[in-house]
Amino acid sequence: MRDLSPGNDPTDIYMWRRIDERLTTSGQPSEEQLRAIRELGVSHVVNLGPHAHEKALPDETGSVAALGMNYTYIPVDFDNPTEADFDSFCSTMADLSGATIHIHCIANMRVSAFLYRYHRDHRWMPEPAARELLEQLWRPGGVWATFIGDSGAQALDHRYPGRHY
Repeated sequence: MRDLSPGNDPTDIYMWRRIDERLTTSGQPSEEQLRAIRELGVSHVVNLGPHAHEKALPDETGSVAALGMNYTYIPVDFDNPTEADFDSFCSTMADLSGATIHIHCIANMRVSAFLYRYHRDHRWMPEPAARELLEQLWRPGGVWATFIGDSGAQALDHRYPGRHY
């Protein structure tokens, strides 16, 4: 098993991000990419993307189990992220304290918003640092701006780095 260090990151996974030595995130990994994640030493996969999505794996629960990792499924409706979803996420993160975790959804948008709030509100990361991690991927608008508490962006569309608005 390889160690979870930047030199070993599977950079072919969509929207791959390393948060720290025990936490990585991404969009939906393939079966082969799940194997690469396991080889990093990841013991637990958390999925915030719905199994019914067209880009989801046919049996991610079984695939992760077959690779010897644990799996938590918190399906978050992209059009309606809820406080109950966030509470489940926070409980999962507390339960997995000290574990090596990979969190994903379909495009790493749900995950980045959840981690923004988690880092800001539960890990006491300074808001600018938490915001910087979020904005590496996007600036949420609409319901996601509401979800993260950004009232100034509630009437805006989502914004992505590298695009001119």
